[in-house]
Amino acid sequence: VVAQGRNVSVNGAVVPEGHPYLHKGLGVTWPGDWVAVASSLGVRVAWDGHLAVTVTVEPELRGGTWGLCGTYTDDPTGKCHLHGATSTPPESQGRHPTSLTLPVPPDDFMRPDGDITPFAAAFGNAWKVL
Repeated sequence: VVAQGRNVSVNGAVVPEGHPYLHKGLGVTWPGDWVAVASSLGVRVAWDGHLAVTVTVEPELRGGTWGLCGTYTDDPTGKCHLHGATSTPPESQGRHPTSLTLPVPPDDFMRPDGDITPFAAAFGNAWKVL
């Protein structure tokens, strides 16, 4: 899935704005001013098209994720400042959130090799798919 502003495509096929898409366990919906992508794997990502992103993971995946959201272990140590983040579901919002400080586990920014980097750019580069 590629999203740039309100332009969304799945495997190169354009998903018209406002039109729901469902194919092989992947769904795209348009709740309010947001676009949301949900997979049958239990992960949902919603984006306001600008800065705010929410990631929702089903409880069955607890301890089985890596990356920006850590390993989903509810470890309350550490903090992360996410500018443009929101803790309110996009369906209930009509505005663009500004900033929020969320507690995150110390394994935030875990790379695919299991190492943790303190830098966002190094983290992002480690997860690039070429």
